[in-house]
Amino acid sequence: MLKVNNIEVVYNDVILVLKGISLEVPDAAVVALLGANGAGKTTMLKAASGLLDYENGEITDGSIEFNGERMDRHAPEKIVRMGICQVPEGRRIFSDLSVSENIMIGAHTSTDRAQIKESYAKVVAYFPILESRSSQRALFLSGGEQQMLAIARALVSVPKLIMLDEPSLGLAPILVKDIFKILKHINTEEKTSLLLVEQNARLALELAGYGYIMENGKIVLDGESRKLAENEDVKEFYLGLTDETGRKSFAEVKHYKRRKRWLS
Repeated sequence: MLKVNNIEVVYNDVILVLKGISLEVPDAAVVALLGANGAGKTTMLKAASGLLDYENGEITDGSIEFNGERMDRHAPEKIVRMGICQVPEGRRIFSDLSVSENIMIGAHTSTDRAQIKESYAKVVAYFPILESRSSQRALFLSGGEQQMLAIARALVSVPKLIMLDEPSLGLAPILVKDIFKILKHINTEEKTSLLLVEQNARLALELAGYGYIMENGKIVLDGESRKLAENEDVKEFYLGLTDETGRKSFAEVKHYKRRKRWLS
């Protein structure tokens, strides 16, 4: 479905952030994109969403295709119409608007009123709390409810692919589990593909069937999620597990050691 072909992204004409990234998201699949802060994961999503122009970023090499059609030169609204939606980091809801108004903003590219009504009903069925607070200002929702709202806003556009940037950020563990259950249901029931950027590597690999790991703007490892979860380097650097001590802080790992292992 989504095919990223060796793209490079430069900010402000001088800062090379992505250095030849290639990845694929098949139809009805869940793919995880993991990596430390600053690895380039969010830039990858913005490149696919058409949002780089708003931050002085540019794809200088490579291409991005969606269902066989090149789309890296399309405007964001056209990309949404093609079936791609992004749930940004930090939710980015419209706090002064009501919950229902926030959801309906996600349907702004559609002109089919019947479809919009049907999609809205389906979305609030996934998130009953949003329906009960439909007239409430989004500002007064909890962090977990705001994350649900951000996902609902994307889902109402009936996307073929949803790209999520750190959906667990700042949420209590019980809320994270609830949201991941909903994401799994969306994938299995709606056959919606998911590209998941997530710091919680364990949860991401449990949900995804395939994963990519980024370091310094490059893909350094990829494979089936089950195999990545069993990889000793992944256990040490992203799951916090080692054979010697049982647990180890990612902050304690020397960068040069990590790069040497990836490239060996």
